[in-house]
Amino acid sequence: MLNRKRFTRKMLPDSIAIFYSNDLMPRNGDTFHPFRQNSDLFYLSGLDQEETVIVLFPDCVKEGFQEVAFIKRTDEYIKIWEGEKLTKEKVTEISGIKKVYWLDQMENILNEMILLAKRIYVNPNENDRLHSDVEGRNKREAKVLQQRYPFHKYHRSQPLLKKLAMIKSAYELELIQQSVDITGKAFKRVLEFVRPGVMEFEVEAEITHEFIRNRASGHAYEPIVASGANSCILHYNKNNQQCQEGDLLLMDFGAEYANYAADLSRTIPVSGQFAERQKKVYNAVLKVMKDAKEMLVPGTMLEDYHREVGKMMTSALLDLKLLSSTDVKNENDAYPAYKKYFMHGTSHHLGLDVHDLANRYDPIQAGMVFTCEPAIYIPAENIGIRLENDILVTDAGPIDMMQHIPIEAEEIEEMMNATVLNG
Repeated sequence: MLNRKRFTRKMLPDSIAIFYSNDLMPRNGDTFHPFRQNSDLFYLSGLDQEETVIVLFPDCVKEGFQEVAFIKRTDEYIKIWEGEKLTKEKVTEISGIKKVYWLDQMENILNEMILLAKRIYVNPNENDRLHSDVEGRNKREAKVLQQRYPFHKYHRSQPLLKKLAMIKSAYELELIQQSVDITGKAFKRVLEFVRPGVMEFEVEAEITHEFIRNRASGHAYEPIVASGANSCILHYNKNNQQCQEGDLLLMDFGAEYANYAADLSRTIPVSGQFAERQKKVYNAVLKVMKDAKEMLVPGTMLEDYHREVGKMMTSALLDLKLLSSTDVKNENDAYPAYKKYFMHGTSHHLGLDVHDLANRYDPIQAGMVFTCEPAIYIPAENIGIRLENDILVTDAGPIDMMQHIPIEAEEIEEMMNATVLNG
């Protein structure tokens, strides 16, 4: 309810905003992929069911129609085949929205509400990382509205939501921390399991096991379990190779709990002991991470932050003899020399989505949650090391939400070897 109030206060006068749930995505035959709610609808209502629509019209002159929800009509047949669905009373209990109708009643009710409004807020996905040919329901419905009501003024909900979603409430932080804690348990399970000869998919299975047994809904994103040369593939997710003695194992995974994400990266030695070169690179990445997260403070601009992290990484790569002073002197400002070994960004917003809704050009503010994930990839040496923790920005300084999850090289070695000795 609070999130809706924060959103409606930013709407222009005489405006109506419409939010649709995600589609049930066909898998093959007559089956569907598991449903995952549209993050914006969930953020504004807490409703986590397919075929749901919420409508916000704070200036509506018709009494009681300032907030309306539409849900799929349920019956005994659906109950037998699919289980319990939301009732109107349950929708009100969860969301606080008092006007609740069945979805098959929406056309006439929504038409009257729109005709009372001057402006319509629509909500197509505006995540600037998205590259997809699949058109979501919110975009499809926005096109239908524009055809049916061409003389209304149209506005985008996403810019308003970006401003709101960046700052996490205390309740949201509790849910993110729960996701983080479950993720930490999974990592500790992995440390007890990994040894030469195990398959990457077996490691993934151990992670999934720990997620589900701790009531996570599953993975917040496709997990990366990359051993040996695979550790240098940024978005490797085949997870089908055997972990060999002497190799590194780079893992990037995070639990999703109550639709909120965690995002962890760790790199461990398959044999339980880092080789000298591996440890040197590992500690270089760890130092950059420790220094970088201290810069996640209110007032910092992300572009400046990434530029400073680039300088840190350049220094680390010079120390590792991966770059020369000539390389740095002759570098292209648009693609600095360090990008040869560290080609992605260091931080992104985290929340309902692993790459959360945000305006990356706003200054960092208290209440934001960022990842911090420097890395060094050396394909010629089969060394790919990425380390990542989730950081809460506060006025008193950054708080590492993953500070309890092992990350020091010696601690990882000790935990892995203790398992071998006790096994």
